[in-house]
Amino acid sequence: MSTLYVTHPAALDHQTPLGHPERPERIRAIEGILEKERFASLIRVQAPMAEMESLTLAHPEHHVVAIRDIAPREGLVRIDADTVMSPGTYEAALRSAGGAVLAVDEVMTGKADNAFVAMRPPGHHAERTRAMGFCFFNNAAIAARHAQSKHGAERVAIFDWDVHHGNGTQDIFWRDASVLYCSTHEMPLYPGTGAASEQGEKGTIVNAPLASGSDGAIFRETVDAVIVPRIEAFAPDLIIVSAGFDAHWRDPLADLNLTEADFAWATRKMMDLADKHCGGRLVSVLEGGYDLEGLSKSVAAHIDTLMGRDLRG
Repeated sequence: MSTLYVTHPAALDHQTPLGHPERPERIRAIEGILEKERFASLIRVQAPMAEMESLTLAHPEHHVVAIRDIAPREGLVRIDADTVMSPGTYEAALRSAGGAVLAVDEVMTGKADNAFVAMRPPGHHAERTRAMGFCFFNNAAIAARHAQSKHGAERVAIFDWDVHHGNGTQDIFWRDASVLYCSTHEMPLYPGTGAASEQGEKGTIVNAPLASGSDGAIFRETVDAVIVPRIEAFAPDLIIVSAGFDAHWRDPLADLNLTEADFAWATRKMMDLADKHCGGRLVSVLEGGYDLEGLSKSVAAHIDTLMGRDLRG
């Protein structure tokens, strides 16, 4: 099992205010745990900067230009109360999207069985024309569109297990029959979207909200009952995971109670579906996860599973 690990030091250059949960230490925590000997066989590559032609697969050019032009040369600029740009943010955002594109290229051409992209800023709150919720460009959406436009994928399934609903991904694919967007998330919680009744114009939006306090057993039951059957029926050519780890019990921004074993279990579920329908092709992109211990241990469990070590509990 060959697993690609994509990151870049530019992820550390996206600076946020003191006390902001989406901080460079997130990447440092992941890098630290991946120094363990069992991860030595990871194929490690650096994320390139996405080209305009990739970004405009999910966003109009004027949105990309607006983000570029508002980037400061010094200090911080606020897009909204939560979303902040520093001088290093634009390059980091380009490399977050570019890393997702590279991962798709490597997996779709068989150079790697699967891939995990550890970059920030995250992407799933970025709507077609709106940056928000720590996000500027929607990395998972760009990856899905790239798989379709460059590699001939007819159907792409996205499973978003971040504790917050991926309103941006839902917005981008609301009218699209060729991309299945599935999400488990705490509700009510930011950004306020993600009701089960939100199904998209083509019925390809699948929201499975979880009540505050839900644990791994409820998460697993929901994935088995709602998410897996829909992906199974969709029979995708590629599976993309929006891998937020803020549903972990330690995370300060929400109130679900998942453990590392739950993320490993969900990873194996997606791998089984990928093995059945799309030659094992799976690309995972980092979204949230703001407790450093919970994040690093969950990422380790996720990558252990991607590498073929069965850690289901």
